[in-house]
Parts: sequence; structure tokens; C-alpha cells
Amino acid sequence: MQAPVQPKPRLEFLNTKPPPNYVAGLGRGATGFTTRSDIGPARAAPDLPDRSATPIGAPGPAGPSGAGRGRGKAAEEEEEDEADEKGYDENQKFDEFEGNDVGLFASAEYDEDDKEADEVWAAIDERMDERRKERREARVKQAIEDYRASNPKITEQFADLKRKLYTMSSQDWDSIPEIGDYSLRNKKKRFESFVPVPDTLLEKARQEKEHVTALDPKSRLSGGTETPWSQTPVTDLTAVGEGRGTVLSLKLDRISDSVSGLTVVDPKGYLTDLKSMKITSDAEISDIKKARLLLKSVTQTNPKHPPGWIAAARLEEVAGKLQAARQLIEKGCEECPKHEDVWLEACRLASPDEAKAVIAKGVKAIPNSVKLWMQASKLEHDDTNKSRVLRKGLEHIPDSVRLWKAVVELANEEDARLLLQRAVECCPLHVELWLALARLETYENAKKVLNKARERLSKEPAIWITAAKLEEANGNTAMVGKILERGIRSLQREGVEINREGWMKEAEAAERAGSVATCHAIIRNTIGIGVEELDRKRTWVADAEECKKRGSIETARAIYAHALTVFLTKKSIWLKAAQLEKSHGTRESLDALLRKAVTYRPQAEVLWLMGAKEKWLAGDVPAARAILQEAYAAIPNSEEIWLAAFKLEFENHEPERARMLLTKARERGGTERVWMKSAIVERELGNTMEERKLLEDGLKLFPSFFKLWLLLGQLEDRLGHLVEAKKAYASGLDKCPHSIPLWLLLASLEEMTNGMGTARAVLTTARKKNPRNPELWLAAVRAESRHGNKKQADTLMATALQECPASGILWAASIEMAPRPQRRTKCADAFKKCDHDAHVFVAVATLFWHDRKVEKARNWLNRAVTLAPDIGDFWALYYKFELQHGTEENQKDVLKRCVAAEPKHGLDLPRRAPYGVLQSDLGSLLSKACKVYMVLDCVDFAPLLFVTGQCFVWQHLQT
Repeated sequence: MQAPVQPKPRLEFLNTKPPPNYVAGLGRGATGFTTRSDIGPARAAPDLPDRSATPIGAPGPAGPSGAGRGRGKAAEEEEEDEADEKGYDENQKFDEFEGNDVGLFASAEYDEDDKEADEVWAAIDERMDERRKERREARVKQAIEDYRASNPKITEQFADLKRKLYTMSSQDWDSIPEIGDYSLRNKKKRFESFVPVPDTLLEKARQEKEHVTALDPKSRLSGGTETPWSQTPVTDLTAVGEGRGTVLSLKLDRISDSVSGLTVVDPKGYLTDLKSMKITSDAEISDIKKARLLLKSVTQTNPKHPPGWIAAARLEEVAGKLQAARQLIEKGCEECPKHEDVWLEACRLASPDEAKAVIAKGVKAIPNSVKLWMQASKLEHDDTNKSRVLRKGLEHIPDSVRLWKAVVELANEEDARLLLQRAVECCPLHVELWLALARLETYENAKKVLNKARERLSKEPAIWITAAKLEEANGNTAMVGKILERGIRSLQREGVEINREGWMKEAEAAERAGSVATCHAIIRNTIGIGVEELDRKRTWVADAEECKKRGSIETARAIYAHALTVFLTKKSIWLKAAQLEKSHGTRESLDALLRKAVTYRPQAEVLWLMGAKEKWLAGDVPAARAILQEAYAAIPNSEEIWLAAFKLEFENHEPERARMLLTKARERGGTERVWMKSAIVERELGNTMEERKLLEDGLKLFPSFFKLWLLLGQLEDRLGHLVEAKKAYASGLDKCPHSIPLWLLLASLEEMTNGMGTARAVLTTARKKNPRNPELWLAAVRAESRHGNKKQADTLMATALQECPASGILWAASIEMAPRPQRRTKCADAFKKCDHDAHVFVAVATLFWHDRKVEKARNWLNRAVTLAPDIGDFWALYYKFELQHGTEENQKDVLKRCVAAEPKHGLDLPRRAPYGVLQSDLGSLLSKACKVYMVLDCVDFAPLLFVTGQCFVWQHLQT
């Protein structure tokens, strides 16, 4: 029985702790690695005791004695206690987003409050994301567009070429060269290994290169007359390398060229790409080298292809080798002597001294090239030499219109006439040469030239138009219409389509050239061609308006004149024609048109009134009276004519005649407007008793006409009878509860007599009966501000903007009330709600004015008065601005525009204007209003309308 084998004793160092940073096998060059089996399952490993310091067979540590390598139990308990005191564990995993708080509330319950808080924060995040959404989407969209513009797809680059594929014939398809093998299999990069060449192969190669004179033993056995069967052929490595190079060259040539000899490289692409090429890096230098090799192949395989030589020369030019470029293009001229593009490129690349010699060779090789002759003329610096070169070219190319035009431009008038006579002989089918010759000839000769041109070019309308202009220029305006009428008939016989839009453009061109009669004749003969009978009025009016927008006034006048011959009784066309004459014509032409209009439309009140007003504005009051008398005879019961006659007499300081006219109008059944005008006349004349009687009688007849109640309340207010005035306003509101001026006047009166409390109650009642009314809200806000209730005013303004978000006057007042740092934000909010409101424009202009941004303030004020020219406050503010920052010319311009606009509404201007202010008094009135603004220094207050009742009343009284 064999004795048991004793185990070998374990080495002592295996039981000790390894040194720090120890890696097993690192000393002999073996690097350890880790596999998945070493890692184990994806779960936390148990906390095993450290056995590195425990002898084999010894029991495990039962107490803190085994804590030499790791943490002992006492240390762990101590740190746990410390963590409990701190409330968190310092050794836990750190979260990048929540920090050390990731586990702070891990044990807390998730209740409804937490859910609601998360929802609130999610809503805030969503709101903030929506605010940035438009800018983010715009930025992403712009980035995508920029990327696509700089990196277009291959399909986009060749889209135009793909559309042209349908023009290719079967021969073109057959001539497309074969492509090489570009499959994925050949594109894979194969693994190549390189090993040292064995000495035996090198020795064998050396021996094969040697020349020997003796036969080897195997050859001697066969007598030296035949090669043994086992002998291998000679292996020459140099020949093998040369053969590989030859095969590669053949493959490249096959890829480069097709069987028909045409290159598959697109040289035109290089012509455009090389123009913008800039050498900035080694990569681009490498690209130039590749392009040079490619273009060299192009020029060698197909030397008769001009774009290849041009591309090669431009490549060298971009690379900075100008001499090489000249040499290449010179070779190109030798290979392609009949292509003008090569010669033009050679001329461009040549030095100034050699360019003439190069172009001379070009025209000698291609004498029929117009481009070469034009380039040769450009190289000359003297007009005489240029003309000589061009004439030399015309000897070879007598039918070149371009050369004839160039040589005519260089000649004087007499030489040009002789040249054009020869030109029309050589180019008889070119109308521009005929017309140029006709312009240089005398009247009689020009008619002969145009007749010859008409014989040669019977389908050319420009000849007939030129003939009409010729007759008009020589005073024969009667012949203009006949020539164009005959010309249109002749063109129609020849089968030429008469395009109405094209002829209208010719009419506008004739107008710009000063041929007004020709313009009218063209319109008269062509405006009705191709237009349906039912669409004539609408189409002609639209054409006239378009011409008016383009500044072709005579063309628009001609269209209206022709339309009025067809539609004699259409009032709308007469009015549009009158407006055109008023804007762009003379007083005489307007008066003649209106006289003609009332002849065909005697029942049109507006035509009579327009004629009378124009006479009045011209200072001819008797003529205006006569027109109104004729109008009254034609329309005896017209209230508008009665009131116009009254206004004429009253504003010309004839109150008795005005009173008599109104009395007759009331006797003949006048309307409420007649009674109101009568009361206003008595008020201006100071007849209080008569005014009261007229108002009381008028209210008996028209109790629902709120303006009579307004006048009655104002009468009592002027006399100091505040109680009676309040009763008048209250009675008016019983009959007219939706009259805003009555509510405003009553609130103003209550504020003055009983204080703010009663006025607030009146305005609240008014808002309940008239919801969504910005004037009432603004009056309430202003009233609170006047009494120092700023918080109440701000609250009312916020509510008003919620109820009337698109009100410009409210936004303007809100901008004024806001603190200075918040005004820009208020302006931005106002533009979002009402971007085309004049009150907002004035508020913005005021901000720029305070910031000393003069030009911006002027622009915004100009926009405001352009958008709302009827508001006098804007004009007064604009005039004040120009007095402070503008020139005298600007001030006069503002006054002139204000007089032309006739403003009637506003806060301060109408309140100081007597009824029926003359046009000449508007300037002084504007100056007075501006002085008031300056004294009160109420720049911000000026654009806010309807603050008091009187201004709003004035607006309604004027309308």
C-alpha cells in the first residue's frame, strides 16, 4: 500500500498582501485582460471578508481583528451614525442633474401636492418652450437651408441635365462610354501583407540576369537541342513590374475614353469651377494636381476639343502659372484654329502687347466670327481705330447686325445716316436699323424710309407706331389716329395677333417719349380688342388704375376718355375721371370734364357739388353760386345742394343769405341736419333765444337725433344752467342710450359739479349699456388719473385692454401711463395687437422724440399723418416737432399738407376752430394749436383723442 502524498507547502508570499499597483505578468510582457465570466452577473457582489491576511485553514475573522485591509465593523457603524446625523450619505453616487439631493427624498411619499407641483413646473417648461419655439424653428430651418445650399444633393446638381436627356438620340446613347467595374466587391479594401523576400528568390533572379556560355547538365543530356520537360520558364521581376504598369495604363485609358474617342470628363464643369478656385491648403494643391492630370488626359486623348484646352489654361491661371496657361492655350489655338472661344481665351490671357497679335491671328483663321471682331475693336483705344476694325469686319460679315450697331454708335450723325442706309440694304429684315435710319432722316425722307420698311416688314407694328410719332412730331396730329387705325387693319389682314396688353405698353412708352396724341390713338384703337362686352367697364377701370399707379397719367386719361364715350351715364367712371383730373390735371380740364359730366348725368349731386367746390377753392364764388343754382334747378329737393349753398354763403361771411337758405330748407321739409345747421348758425351769430327755439322745435320733430340734444346741453352749459344741462343730457340718453358723446358730456358735467364719485357711476353705467367701447374706457381712465387714483387707473386700463385688445387709443394711453423702462415693451405689445393704428404710431414717435432720435421720430409722425390725415392733433404735434428739430422748408411742407388734408377731428384743434374755417386759415389754426401744446408741454397727451366730450361732439357735428 502506497503512502499518501504530502501536499507541497504553500509559499509564504502568497499569503501576504500584494504591493500597490501590482499587475500579474507585467514583468514578462504578458498583459492581463478581463472577460465577461470574470465580471459575473450584473448585480452587486456580496460583502465578503478579506482573506488575504488569514492563514490557510484558519477560521474567518469574527471581530474587528480582520479589518486590516478594509473598513472594520466599528468604522462602518460610526460612519452610518454620522450619515444619519447629516441626513444623507456622502459616499452615494453623485447625480449630475440633481446633485447630492438625488436620494434626499427617496423615502418620501409621492402625494397629490407633489403631482400638482410637477404639473405646474411642466406647464412652465412647456410655456417657456413655446416662447422660444418660433426662434428655434426659424434657426433650425435657416441652418438646414444653409447646409442644403452649401451641400446640394447629387440629384439637385444634375437635375437640369436629367431634364435634357429626352433630347438625346439613339446614336448619342450608343456613344456613351462604358464604365469600369465599380461594384461593392471591388471597392472593399483587401488586406495586403508584405513579407521579406527570401534570399533564394533574389539569388535566382540574379542568376537569370547573368549571361552564361555553358549549358547546364540537364541540357547536355538532351544534346543541347531541346529544353528539358522539367525546366521552368525564366522569371524576370522587372518585366513583371513593367507589365503591371502597362496594364494599369490601359485600364486608365479605357476608363477615360470611350470607343468613339470622346472624353467622358465634363470640361465645361472645370471652366466654371476653376474661376472661383483659391489655393489655400495642401488638399487644394493636391486637387489641382489631380485636375491637371485629368485635363492633360483630356487634351491628349481628344486634342480637337476646345473646352479641354480652355479648362487646362484656366487651371494653370488659378494655380498662378500664367506662362504655362499661355502655352497651353497657344497649343489649343494650334489644335482648334476654327473655334472662336479658344482665340478669345488666348486674347484674355495674353499680355496687352501681345493681345492684338493674338486676335489678329484669330480673325485671320475665322474671318466670319463676330465675337472676334468685337474683341478686336475693344482692344483699340481710339474711336477711329475701333471704327476701322469694325468696318474691316463688316467686309467679311456684311449681314451682322451687331457689327452695324457698333460702328453706327461710333460715327457722327452724317456718317451714321450713310452707314444705316448701307445697313438696311445688308440687313433688310431688322426693324431697329430701319427705325434708326428714319430718326436720322428728314421728314420727307423718313416717310419714304418707313414706307420701304413697311414693304419689307409687313408684320412689324413698331413701323406704324413710329410713323404716327413722326406725324405728331411734325404737327400733323390729325393723321396720327388714321395711321394707327390703318396699321391695325393691315396687321390683322397679315394675320398678326393684336395683343391689348402689348399695345398698352407701347402707349405708355409713347407717353414717356412725349407723343401724347400717339398714346391716345393707340388706346382708342386697341383698348376694346379681346374684351367681352359685359367686362368692358370693370376691365377698363382696372387698366386705368394700374396705369395711374405706374405714373402713366395720359394713358389712364385716354382710357377714361374712351370709356366715357361708351358709358356716358355711368357716374362712377365720371367720378374716377374727375379725381384723376383733380390730382394730375388743371382746373380748366377738371371744370370742362365736370361740365360735360353734369350734362349727361344731371341727377348726380356729387358732380354738381364737386364743380361748385372747385370754383369756390379757385376764388370764383359767383361761379360756384351759379353752379349750385343750376344744380337746384336740376334736383330741386336735394338736401345736399341746400346745405352746400348754405355753407358757401356762411363761410363767405353772408350770414343773412345763409339763414334765408336754411329757412327755405326747413319750410320745404328739411331733415334733422338742416335743423342742426340752423341752430349752429344762430349760435355763431350769438342769438341764444333763436338757437333755443330752433333746438326745441327740432327735438319735437326728431327726438332720436342725439346731436340736437348735444347742442341743447352745450347751450345750457354756456349759460351756466348746469342743472338744465344735466337734464338735457339725461333726456337725450333716454332717447339715445347708445350715444357715446352724450355719456361723455354728462360724465364731464357730473365730475365738475358733484365730484368723481358721480362721474364714475355715470361712466360705469355707460360701459354697461355700451360694452367694448374704447372711448368710454379711456374717459374713465383719464378721470381717475386726474384725481390721482393711479392704481385704479391702471386697473381700469388693464381691464379695458382685455375687453378692447385692438383699440389704438387705449394702447397709446397705456404706453403713456407706463413707466419709462416699460414703454418699449408696451409698444411691442401694441404692435402685436394693432400694427396699423395711427395713435400707436404717434406714441412710438413720442418715445423716439424723448430719446433724441430725430429721424426715427419724424418717420413715425409722417406715417401717422399719412394713415390718419383727418386728425388735427397729429398735424399739430408734427408741426411742433418740425419747429424744434426741422428746417423752415419742412415746416412749410407740414403746413401745406395739413391744409390739403382738411383735418376736422382731434382733442385741441377742433375745439379752437370756428365752424366753417376757411382753407387759408388752417395754417394759422395749426400754429395756434401747436403753441397750446408747447405751453402745456403735453407732447404725450396730444395724440390721445376723445378725452373730453367737446372734441367727440365736434367730430359728429362735422360729419
